[in-house]
Amino acid sequence: MGDRYNIHSQLEHLQSKYIGTGHADTNKYEWLTNQHRDSLASYLGHYDMLSYFAVAENESKARIRFNIMEKMLQPCGPPPEKPED
Repeated sequence: MGDRYNIHSQLEHLQSKYIGTGHADTNKYEWLTNQHRDSLASYLGHYDMLSYFAVAENESKARIRFNIMEKMLQPCGPPPEKPED
């Protein structure tokens, strides 16, 4: 019984500390948005990946960086309509 409570409290602590881990009320759209933003941030942080994308798309690195930054605003499109209660 003590282990289950300990694991649950650790999970709650992680969820409050890191946004990307989600929480009980996280919906599919929020989870996917976090995943996409994490990936895009990783691409920006790794210079070699940015260079690879620039060569693959035949664009400058600055243009690729700009496009990735723009994608981070709404990586999965506009949020879905929330149902009214």
